[in-house]
Amino acid sequence: MFITLEGPEGSGKTSHILPLVNYLRGEGFIVYATREPGGTSIGEQVRDVIHDLRNAEMHPRTETLLYQAARAQLVEQVIRAKLAEGAVVISDRYGDSTLAYQGYGHQQDIEQMRNLIRYATGGLTPDLTILLDLDVREGLGRKVAGAEWNRLDAYDVAFHERVRAGYLHLAAAEPGRWVIVDARRDMEAVQVDLRQIVRGRLAGS
Repeated sequence: MFITLEGPEGSGKTSHILPLVNYLRGEGFIVYATREPGGTSIGEQVRDVIHDLRNAEMHPRTETLLYQAARAQLVEQVIRAKLAEGAVVISDRYGDSTLAYQGYGHQQDIEQMRNLIRYATGGLTPDLTILLDLDVREGLGRKVAGAEWNRLDAYDVAFHERVRAGYLHLAAAEPGRWVIVDARRDMEAVQVDLRQIVRGRLAGS
């Protein structure tokens, strides 16, 4: 099963991956965790370029294509192989991030974004996507207080509002794949929800 965590900045995706993975492994599942952009040597190099604050002049199309390059490498080198081995793959972001950020955030054509994602992934779609949702200003406040502040974080609040609205639109359009979790709560409460959602979906599969 292929599971992705999505959400606006500061929603807690990265913080929740390891506890969720450890829980599932303790329940007897074979689990592999990865992230976007990254997850491979090539992808991590692309990540550095995209996130570097010194690259403020990067055009949205350049940003979009760099994400697809990193994603294509991750899918072909890692995700498909792990799924073929029978592992549960959990990714911190995936193609929906492109729709939310480069599509809705940068206001680029959504269908063009979908076509690029299909090309980069070979059509591989998550079985379950969990949206960790919270207010944009609260999320950015969390990022300011944290260790990592990157080029995308530095976009204006209006951009991040469009991203969040985009995520909510995507989730509403595919309720069979998406589950929304209130990420305003403390980590323990959110983690309980994540475990219940994932265990329920795994049981159903």
